[in-house]
Amino acid sequence: MTVTDNAAESVATALEVDKVESHLHPEGSFDVADHPVPTGREEIWRFTPLKRLRGLHDDAPLSGADLTIDVSLAEGVTGTAVPVADSARGISGAVPTDRVAARAWEAASSVYEVTIADEAVVAGASIITITGQGVGPAGAGHLLIRAGKFSNATVVVAYKGSAVWAENIELVLEDGAQLTFVTVQDWDDDAVHLVSQHARIGRDAQLKHVAVTFGGDVVRSDTSTEYSGPGGGVEALGLYFADEGQHIEHRLFVDHNAPRTTSNVVYKGALQGDGAHAVWIGNVLIRKVAEGIETYEENRNLILTDGTLCDSVPNLEIETGEIAGAGHASATARFDDNQLFYLRSRGIDEKEAQRLVVHGFFNDLIRKIDVPAIEEQLVATVEAELAKNVLKEI
Repeated sequence: MTVTDNAAESVATALEVDKVESHLHPEGSFDVADHPVPTGREEIWRFTPLKRLRGLHDDAPLSGADLTIDVSLAEGVTGTAVPVADSARGISGAVPTDRVAARAWEAASSVYEVTIADEAVVAGASIITITGQGVGPAGAGHLLIRAGKFSNATVVVAYKGSAVWAENIELVLEDGAQLTFVTVQDWDDDAVHLVSQHARIGRDAQLKHVAVTFGGDVVRSDTSTEYSGPGGGVEALGLYFADEGQHIEHRLFVDHNAPRTTSNVVYKGALQGDGAHAVWIGNVLIRKVAEGIETYEENRNLILTDGTLCDSVPNLEIETGEIAGAGHASATARFDDNQLFYLRSRGIDEKEAQRLVVHGFFNDLIRKIDVPAIEEQLVATVEAELAKNVLKEI
């Protein structure tokens, strides 16, 4: 199936139940001109440090970042770079809702398409590693992952090195598919990465979406989900660690546009160092047709040092009372004095007690990822982050 950009607009229109009237998720458009250069006063940009985006939000040329891409696909998974004109991009119903996403859509010259065959049960993870060779010209990319009917697979996209990168990612789960999709943003300290992701979940399909962010100067991820049939579900897990001067922003939108669908969002972050800033915006829209749905979103932040800033904004927009359950929670706090006292009363020194509390804070979430190689890597990375401040000798 080949979908041109004009056809992509038709697909998006066909999937739309009614217009989304939400200041947190504006109406989309493929036309860059429909997205004015943001000033920072707009709701969707008010937390983002625009001056540090290296022109991605304005008119900086997206002539091509210096990147290398290494692909290791498991048996039963295929991948190939396809020219935009011959690609199937847009079949998820994705429509850019901000200027950077629209610019990246326009500038991408090809789409890397990953396909999981119908009924394929894939052992092991398929891993795409993107390595920036230095902060130079900005670039744009597009990734499309299609999980066939009743398939089961894991795809990991890992980012490292330095780059200025704008990107669109589409996830399409056909009926009965199960997909675990993991992004690990472990950029160098000077990288800038803005990514828009959109998932379309078929009837009785299940998506586990995992976002892990450690590195980068400014990293902003905008993830949206919609359903193309009843019974679908998404589990969205996030883990982030903001250091001195670093800005990490996660924005999520779950559009319950079909009955008996589910969503469960859990994001946890830690902040340390002067000027570390973490932003989490969660928004769930429950439409009139979405009877019998169940949703919950949660964000927890652990403040490790003075001088950090955290913004956490959960939202629920409910248009029907015929739901199984809906709720949200958000908390930002320092170390729990009772936990530290308990550990120190048993002979554990203060630094080790703090280390154990942070690992305990993250470990239950890490175990839910259920990708052993990633879990081991994350435990090691958390330890390395702690060594920068919390475990550093005074």
